[in-house]
Amino acid sequence: MPIPQAELHLHIEGTLEPELAFALAARNGLVLPYADADELRAAYRFEDLQSFLDLYYELMAVLLTQDDFADLADAYFERAASQGVRHAEIFFDPQAHLARGVSMETVVGGLWRALETSEERYGVSAQLIMCFLRDESPESAMATLEAARPHLGKIVGIGLDSAEVGNPPGRFAQVYAAAAKLGLRRVAHAGEEGPPEYITSALDDLGAERIDHGLRCLEDPTLVARLVRDQVPLTLCPLSNVRLRAVQSLEQHPLRRMLEAGLMCTVNSDDPAYFGGYIDDNLEQSRSALDLSDDQVRELARNSFRASFLEHDEEMRARYLAQVEAYVFTSVSGRP
Repeated sequence: MPIPQAELHLHIEGTLEPELAFALAARNGLVLPYADADELRAAYRFEDLQSFLDLYYELMAVLLTQDDFADLADAYFERAASQGVRHAEIFFDPQAHLARGVSMETVVGGLWRALETSEERYGVSAQLIMCFLRDESPESAMATLEAARPHLGKIVGIGLDSAEVGNPPGRFAQVYAAAAKLGLRRVAHAGEEGPPEYITSALDDLGAERIDHGLRCLEDPTLVARLVRDQVPLTLCPLSNVRLRAVQSLEQHPLRRMLEAGLMCTVNSDDPAYFGGYIDDNLEQSRSALDLSDDQVRELARNSFRASFLEHDEEMRARYLAQVEAYVFTSVSGRP
């Protein structure tokens, strides 16, 4: 079995495998512009973040009912459990669904049905993080926060995602301040395609407690020193970075250099249906490409639980960390 980990950077809409997309389309009386799952999977060749987002939003059309969202999340949990995931903090994009006429109640209600049973069925505890689309207006983000108020008992935090370039974090300072007053945790995508300054802005203007991606921090030594000093978690997604050409190959990914610099890194899968791998696929391929040591792999797993929002259940976090420490590596594959 893979080493136990927490998944902290996972877009639930990005787990929509082609086969499930076709099944949901058929259930909802929709016709996808692809002949079959193989033709759709062949379309998963992206030039950059925007080319991915275009297809990502197109396929969301099959998600219409609570059953659809519940089935989507349930399929993820089943896969995640086989990949070593013990805890998942799942992003969802309500604005993309509200714009299609799908209500917040439908989205959150459907996802929550799967979250309620994920630990019992798959041994995976889970929390929801509601993301704002940074290429939409701050006013739209604030309206989305208001629409989520009746459901905040099911939402642990907020995030910021979608097209990064030209959409600096500081635009959303007011909605993040409002969310903080509501007791919501705060994370934000920064430093994937955007410059290191976006990471600094996410910390200073948004009060972000974790940075999603953050790989471009290495361009700013002062920022690196700050991130190391404060042990700000960075939720890296190596296969995503390669597929979207943020880095040219896994061998060139900065993960190992970031660990050696003392940064608090974690490995995650981002949008695994589109990027060719779930969390352990990311870890194992990175391990091989970057020649990561057993200690570094254990550090990544340990970091994932320490960076999680499990403060409400320190006993659970301690149990997961104990599983990481008890994990036995082999010299060949890193698995017992």
